[in-house]
Amino acid sequence: MNKIPSALSLGFRRGGLEIRQFARQRESVIFTLLFPVMLLAIFGSVFKDTIAPGVTFSQYFVAGMIASGLVNTGFQGLAITIPLERDFGALKRLRGTPMPASSYFIGKAILVSVSMVIQILMLFGFGVIFFGVHMPTSGSKWLTFAWLVLLGSACSTALGIAFSIVPKSGRGASAVVSPIVIILQFFSGVFFIFTQLPAWMQQVAAIFPLKWLTQGMRSVFLPDSFATQEVAKSWENGRTFIVLMMWLAIGIYFSVRKFKWDRD
Repeated sequence: MNKIPSALSLGFRRGGLEIRQFARQRESVIFTLLFPVMLLAIFGSVFKDTIAPGVTFSQYFVAGMIASGLVNTGFQGLAITIPLERDFGALKRLRGTPMPASSYFIGKAILVSVSMVIQILMLFGFGVIFFGVHMPTSGSKWLTFAWLVLLGSACSTALGIAFSIVPKSGRGASAVVSPIVIILQFFSGVFFIFTQLPAWMQQVAAIFPLKWLTQGMRSVFLPDSFATQEVAKSWENGRTFIVLMMWLAIGIYFSVRKFKWDRD
């Protein structure tokens, strides 16, 4: 008697399929994986000044781009592609198969994780070779980096799945989702030094996870002395963890309770 595959096993198989489907979409691959590197090349070439002792703008920008990449790959990517799959009827067909719903979500999480790892490695390589970006040298900073990537990916994935119910159609999903991400990037200190932004922007950004992800990544890639230039005069990694966990819980709740498998 054949053993029925578990939801986790099916999720890994679904993840492999998601990766293969993504790889066939050349435009999406280029935009998702190369866009952060292109931005680093542009901003790193234009802004060559030192913003603090031992801190170049490229060093500051890499931290922001990794955090932003988590949001682009997870939240933005899923909130746009899932409505398209819903329009095409793919979700409705999947729902009619014996595959558990959780396997579909696991597959999406695997796609986000693999894409994010490739994106980070490309940013590291490009930043080190062309812009003199320095990698963390202490184990504690790498440990912080690890939990930020894991928690940030989970949070972004859950929120992307949850937000996919908002666009009324796949065709209009990009017009709904992309402006939100772009605005949050400007508000959260991805493109500019956060403390130089207007106070009201800082307060709005503090509500959302990207600000905290960006600040957490700065604690990894910038010297500890730079913490005095943050709003709270410290890295606040404990608060970052709490905020991301709260948003993860919100994303999971709406993903489970409100997700739509077919069009209304």
